[in-house]
Amino acid sequence: MFLYKLSRVFTTTRYHSNRSTFRSISTNQSGDNLPLSGVRVLELGQLIAGPFAGQLLGQFGAEVIKIEPKLGDPLRVWRELDVDGTSPWFRSIARNKKSVVVDLRRPEGRELVKRLALKSDVLIENFKPGTLEKWGLGPESLHPYNPSLIFTRVSGYGQTGPWAPRPGYASVCEAESGFRYINGFPNSATGGLDGPPVRPNISLGDSVAGLHAAFGTVLALLARQGKRTRGENEGTTVDVSILESMLNLMEGIVPEYDRKGKVRGPSGSSVTGIVPTNAYPCLPDAHTPTVPSYIVIGANGDSIYNRLMQVIERPDLTGPLYQQNQHRVERQEIIEEAISEWTLRHSAEEVIRAMTDAGVPVGRVVSVKDIVEGEQVNARGAIRDVWVDGSKDGDGKTGWNVKMTGTFPVLEGCDPQPRWAGPDLGHHTEEVMLKELGLSEAEVDRLKKDGVIG
Repeated sequence: MFLYKLSRVFTTTRYHSNRSTFRSISTNQSGDNLPLSGVRVLELGQLIAGPFAGQLLGQFGAEVIKIEPKLGDPLRVWRELDVDGTSPWFRSIARNKKSVVVDLRRPEGRELVKRLALKSDVLIENFKPGTLEKWGLGPESLHPYNPSLIFTRVSGYGQTGPWAPRPGYASVCEAESGFRYINGFPNSATGGLDGPPVRPNISLGDSVAGLHAAFGTVLALLARQGKRTRGENEGTTVDVSILESMLNLMEGIVPEYDRKGKVRGPSGSSVTGIVPTNAYPCLPDAHTPTVPSYIVIGANGDSIYNRLMQVIERPDLTGPLYQQNQHRVERQEIIEEAISEWTLRHSAEEVIRAMTDAGVPVGRVVSVKDIVEGEQVNARGAIRDVWVDGSKDGDGKTGWNVKMTGTFPVLEGCDPQPRWAGPDLGHHTEEVMLKELGLSEAEVDRLKKDGVIG
């Protein structure tokens, strides 16, 4: 609520190419009760990390103008493709954004983007460090003309340091952060990995970096307000590293190593030093009679653990020797075996019913099908149907719905749900060129003919 109330008094300064003139726009100009309404974001990033930050900002009201090359963001054709040849994933991550096609390899294209940047509050990019500077679009080039512009820069290793020039994909940065080392199954002799690490089947590092980028951008917007009241230079850079974003997830691993010399290794489906919390096998489901189903039980709270032992009829595993977590860690093997022996005699539904009745946290290991059909997810509106306009004339009469996640967190007093799915390539090019840059129709036609825009 704090951010929502504060955003109502945000005033966004938009500079024109003439340094002596600017216009002030209230963030409530659109009438949307969203925290970032009136904030303009120029998104130059591609694929996941930068665009995910743009998605989050757009969901909470920011106007996001996405600059794409002639072939479009590569994510448009990643993984599964819809009937029109576009990835549903792209439709989700580009929700609420305007697609503008500009060839940044052309000087005239870069000049158009520069003019848009001078009228924006935030510029998001996730190119290799130095790329914007090479194009004349870095902070040193733009801040003299738009001192309040916030640069949110996402890269593998950050804008400085000996590794800054390296290409940094999320998978590599996850490995370099130590995250991959703790994911997998341990070797009983060494405690290290028994074979290659197990990765989550998502681009976790990119998404975590995108979260940090969106958070950093909001912090920069808040800081900008304070700088204005003090008459200070307003622009700043948010330097987001995928490596450092993953380090932020590593809990107590660094201080534990420093103080105790402990090198945390992989732990399979459990977690080191917390007992019991694990995945346990149950009787197979009817639709997969040869494969066990799995549930996760988290009973590491002392009183919860005692209730769990009553449910599985093992009161002998309670008392002073099991009362606190450090005691249970010493006896983890016998505790885990007792729980598994009990769950294997019951179906997942029976386990969930018994645990829920006893107040023990429990949940099924589910697929996306279960999520989309889930009771809690649907009750909260966490999955939304968003219309994709498939008509060539844009009349909205032909198209389809695509399911995507809603907007989180939930903020009281506003409904920041997807307004439109990721648009067709270049759908907003003319609109932005005519309305925002004030070009004539003849100029737009000439730029299209010359291949500068599309």
